Amino acid sequence: MLNFGILGTGRMAVRLGDLAAKSGHRVVMGSRDPARAREIAGKLGERVTGGAYSEAAACDIVMPALFIRDGAFEILKPFAEDVEGKIAVDIFNPFNDAYDDFTLPWDTSAAEELQRIWPGTRIVSTFKWPFWEAFENHEFEGGPMDVIYTGNDLAAKEVVLELFRASPWRFLDGGGLEQARFTERMTLFSGQLAARYGYLPRVGWRLLGEPWEAGVKDAYRDIVQRWDRA
Repeated sequence: MLNFGILGTGRMAVRLGDLAAKSGHRVVMGSRDPARAREIAGKLGERVTGGAYSEAAACDIVMPALFIRDGAFEILKPFAEDVEGKIAVDIFNPFNDAYDDFTLPWDTSAAEELQRIWPGTRIVSTFKWPFWEAFENHEFEGGPMDVIYTGNDLAAKEVVLELFRASPWRFLDGGGLEQARFTERMTLFSGQLAARYGYLPRVGWRLLGEPWEAGVKDAYRDIVQRWDRA
């Protein structure tokens, strides 16, 4: 059983905390208002408890679930020592409050900025584009949604897959942490597209179809390995 601490109690925090609990793991919901965290945790089953940010940061795996535009990075900086050597799950998206532009330049990502303020953590970036309603309505035409995860630590990626193994979706390894620059921008584009056609917030991507036969896949193995080392 893994110990998963979430700094935040918003929509994504609640849904990912519930998903981790359904996967058989212990979850601590942290908030600036511990009483609020305990109230929310009480609705999510016996594996979920609530408390302060510090209690969530004390867990083996930590996930910030705050808004960058509301000062998330400044709030998180004091916890750098608490999360040293731990796995950090990044779900940040660097959008403004109008969801029409980014708060970070194009040559970085929220995942990379989190790595800068928590340099000792093993960051796995994932769940960038499932908007909150997709957790209650997860069936998509054509098959399950693809959820991309990126990061530089292969062992940490395997742990995060175990943390969320109850997910109904297909996880795809997107490569190194810098690839989060693409998943974050794909998220904003999908949200704007879905709003235009009336699908928001039930939004996601189905990126890949059926795999090729082994011979064709092997022909691209060297290319993939070079990408992963980049």
